Amino acid sequence: MSPIGGRVWKESGKRMYWFILAYLLLLALPCTGFLPNFWSRVLTLSWDSHTHQYITEQAILNVTLETLKSSKKHQAEEQTRLGRSFWRAVGEVVKSNAAMDFLSSTRSDPVYHFDSERVDSALVMLRQFWAQTLLSVRAEEYQSARHSLGQLCHSLQDFYSHSNWVEMGHHSIYHHLLQPEEPAVPVANADTPTCMECFSDTCRNNLLPRLTNSQQHSQLLTTGYFSTSPPKPRGKCSHGGILDSSRYMEAKGGINKDSTSPFFSPHYYLHVEAATLATEATLSVLRDLRDTVGHTSFLRLFSVKQAPALVFVIDTTGSMFEEITAARLRAHSIIQSQANSPGQAGTFLLIPFHDPVVGPVYETSDPNQFMEYMNNLIALGGGDEPEMCLSAIQLALTHSPPLSEIFVFTDASPKDAHLFDTVKALALEKQSKVTLLHVESAQDLVSSHSFRVDSSVKNVTLHIIGVLKECILTSPSDKSQSLLGESGPFAELEQFEGLYRINMFPPIQPGQWRVHAKSDGHLTFNVIGDSSIDFLYYFATVSNDTHPGLARVEGSPVAGVPAFLVLAVTGLVPDNEASFSHVTLLGAKGENLQRVKLNSSSSSSSSSSSSHSMDQLVGWVDSVPRVPFCVRLTGRDTTGKKLERVSTEMVQPTHVQIQVLSVPRLVPGHSSVVDYSILNHGPARLFSLSMEDDCGYLHNRGPHRFHVTEHGSFHDQVNLHTPATAQAGATVTLTLTVRALDSADSNYAVAYLTVVPLDPDTLPPSCSAAGGQFTCPSICSLSNWSVSLVVSDRGRSGLAALQLQRGEGALMLYLNPPPTEDSIRTAQSGLHKHQAHRDQTTSMGRHYHHLYKARIERGDLPLNVSEWASSQPLWVRYTSSCCSAQAELLVWDTAGNMKRCHLMPGQQRQQRDKSTETNGTEHITLTALSYFFVFVLLWFHLL
Repeated sequence: MSPIGGRVWKESGKRMYWFILAYLLLLALPCTGFLPNFWSRVLTLSWDSHTHQYITEQAILNVTLETLKSSKKHQAEEQTRLGRSFWRAVGEVVKSNAAMDFLSSTRSDPVYHFDSERVDSALVMLRQFWAQTLLSVRAEEYQSARHSLGQLCHSLQDFYSHSNWVEMGHHSIYHHLLQPEEPAVPVANADTPTCMECFSDTCRNNLLPRLTNSQQHSQLLTTGYFSTSPPKPRGKCSHGGILDSSRYMEAKGGINKDSTSPFFSPHYYLHVEAATLATEATLSVLRDLRDTVGHTSFLRLFSVKQAPALVFVIDTTGSMFEEITAARLRAHSIIQSQANSPGQAGTFLLIPFHDPVVGPVYETSDPNQFMEYMNNLIALGGGDEPEMCLSAIQLALTHSPPLSEIFVFTDASPKDAHLFDTVKALALEKQSKVTLLHVESAQDLVSSHSFRVDSSVKNVTLHIIGVLKECILTSPSDKSQSLLGESGPFAELEQFEGLYRINMFPPIQPGQWRVHAKSDGHLTFNVIGDSSIDFLYYFATVSNDTHPGLARVEGSPVAGVPAFLVLAVTGLVPDNEASFSHVTLLGAKGENLQRVKLNSSSSSSSSSSSSHSMDQLVGWVDSVPRVPFCVRLTGRDTTGKKLERVSTEMVQPTHVQIQVLSVPRLVPGHSSVVDYSILNHGPARLFSLSMEDDCGYLHNRGPHRFHVTEHGSFHDQVNLHTPATAQAGATVTLTLTVRALDSADSNYAVAYLTVVPLDPDTLPPSCSAAGGQFTCPSICSLSNWSVSLVVSDRGRSGLAALQLQRGEGALMLYLNPPPTEDSIRTAQSGLHKHQAHRDQTTSMGRHYHHLYKARIERGDLPLNVSEWASSQPLWVRYTSSCCSAQAELLVWDTAGNMKRCHLMPGQQRQQRDKSTETNGTEHITLTALSYFFVFVLLWFHLL
């Protein structure tokens, strides 16, 4: 990819105009946190600042590639590019992260940002985010998991920018944040001064000496106060910067390290150190998550190498016999066309329905199993109009991942028409494509379709639904082939009942192709091609509340107003570079509505040469069209040939917005409240609000009617009650749709609410030293080292599993202390008779053989120990050659809490205090006390 010179606007005059305008806007705004996203660097003129977006994207990318490389299954595919689904999943995490700075319910709350010395409350919140993420991943509710993961990353990253952790001289992350059993640094009391007066933009050395003390036993933790909520006590540190009103209160100044700009960050000179630790902490969390849920679930969380789901919603009433047969053929043709493609669907879903039954959902990743489900479908009785079509589509949308393709086969109108807005909102939010196949009245229709093929597109297939009378394919060189006639040079056509599949022969000539068709009735036309290059986009506005950055517009954009258009181009590789100059907003008939120039402002420029890169582009839309439109991206490849990509969804502009302001956790047996706000960008008028959830937890679904003044707003709440029987980890999809009663204006908001236990176990297991060899000789091949430890659960869940993550040795598991040569010699020295010694030794050997449970080596799957070791300690002995001097043991409890235990020979015990590698690490070495401990245990056992 050839970025456009690092410029934001090409014309220097226009660029300076926007800089000045943005800067003046920001003078009235407060600011907290690392800067939210890539555009924040433009608004604050701090081009080299590390943003929440950059830190999060890079950490996810690095751990994902690391996970792929460690998997034998994917080693041959390491060069495969991460595609659109992956970057959309990353985008969901980034969006949730940035929303902490934009939503009114979180942007000014110090608990979410480690502000105002609310450290203890922030720790509780942080650990709740971790528990919720874990629950959602284990329940395969990946969208909910990405939401809570984004919140977790934001708070975690803010700690390093807002606290004095860096100023105390720490070069490693604060493990206690997510590991409560790790050593904690006390927080300064409310009446303890923390800062001195600062009278310049650069507040060097304004922390009181104890707040910068590197001696661990005498350290105190503090975080800066922001604005006036809560009020800053005298002598406390401020967040600081030109946007923080508390900086004028004693002690004047501030300590934030959010950016490299001294105007916004008094400790700007420590920004890189804070960002480095925030990155390490984010990497640590992602690795802990991966190792807790497993590599497969971690990759699914980010939709790695997993194509969108293929979903069939089928009416099974008696009149649908022929359509069910057609659906089987359609499914079979799609599966066949994808069989040899890297984009094969990762999962298949089938949702049958007939009045009044909807479902169940049949889901599988095996295409043969899916076809078996399809073949077992039978047309039942009924056939009376209408049917429960929209309920079935709603079920399909809530169970399928984003970007899925949903095929609906029915010949009846919907009985549940009240769900139309909900289904439309879910389809737009997930960017899923729903294709409806209906019986149409017979009439002669002539249509022409065109599509562009570039050098990066392979395996092009055209799918047509309807009844063709004529179909002619024309190449860019203006040569034609009749597809309903004899075979030709460009493609072959396969025909089913009302279904056509056109397979184009390679090599496919780049350029504009055309299809001219005559049909008997309505036609649906789709083109599918494999290409590494794709794009995602969203509309955004400059935040005018508490944080500088681009706030994403949720739902449909507002018609007739200016907005930024942000695009993420995926799949660009060094050997196939491309540059994109503009997008065109196209009307429903393909007409050009507006051309939008693009410039590069990538948040991940350091990875631009990677085969896994994503380029960030931004354009200014003078006025969002007032009619439906789609987005066409245009550029050139390295040879100068034209590249085009067109979005599949139509954007529906509107004059009303709806925003969910709070997303509470759902607790079984309790009620919850969701706050929302409606903004009217038109004249005073009446609106109707409908709400739906897929689990039946809502108290009242509406519709509710209310009046909103011209350019006014309306705030209210949604009440839900979670039954006591609700399963922890389950996700409730809440959809709110607002519609004007005097026009077609409507909009939607979708929230994912997670069920969490009332009192979860958050304490991880522990590893305690119980003995081992003290040193290794200088020639490592001459000896082995060993270490024994006791593994137990600190909480009430019980031990669940163990895995040797690193190390070339072997782990032996016992239900009692394992025998060692030293312990046997110690026991022998207390026995006076030779025969007694022999009998005792033999008996002891038989006893320990009986207590031996398992052997674990690196590469083995996690060993389930819940059936025989959940409620009691487990003794583990690790033995390895001295040439492999380190090992890592992972221990889980049944609540999902994980502990990393680092094992090493005794001569490395000086590293015991260097806890820089991994979150929640315990180093196990031998001491004289542990020898004594083994001896006492063994002696009492022999007695």
